[in-house]
Amino acid sequence: MEPIRQHTGRVVPMMKDNIDTDQIMPKAFIKRISKFGYEDFIFFEQRYLDKEMTENPAFILNQEEYEGASILVAGDNFGCGSSREHAVWGLSQYGFKVVIAGSFSDIFYMNCTKNSLLPVVIEDDAYRQGLAELDPETAIEVDLEAQVIHSPLGDKPFEIDEQIKDKFLQGLDDITETLKHEDAIATYEAANDHKYDV
Repeated sequence: MEPIRQHTGRVVPMMKDNIDTDQIMPKAFIKRISKFGYEDFIFFEQRYLDKEMTENPAFILNQEEYEGASILVAGDNFGCGSSREHAVWGLSQYGFKVVIAGSFSDIFYMNCTKNSLLPVVIEDDAYRQGLAELDPETAIEVDLEAQVIHSPLGDKPFEIDEQIKDKFLQGLDDITETLKHEDAIATYEAANDHKYDV
């Protein structure tokens, strides 16, 4: 997993509450075996006018001024609905590094932490609305080490679990985190006989 200490990027505002995983990644696209190649399918129903993927010019991700923006700012209960990890894969593969929301679905939040997509909870509606109204060319910085957002609106501290923070700072996924304890695992294995008579 790619470490994140500070990230500077421009904002894409999607301020609706209750944006669910079916909106982010429709179920038609979660049957694929590969973990990759989902970036074209996020927000499919809003993003395209038809199944041939004709772009909807009114949808924000199709607007030129938001091209390359890497911080998604949303309302409350972002990522609710089914537990599909594909929604996080799609957002990350599209290029989002951070999602700022008033709150997250618990399962979606944990899926973010496993896929290098930093979820930041900012309950202050006015601050998030201010971020959403920034000029599309304006960049903000999300400083995970200091746990603060730097923007033209002023600095905004945020809370995050220390263990999750450490995973992002070190770029640890579940496997690499387990391998940090490889010596202890080997010692345990050596001390315990796992051979059984059948």
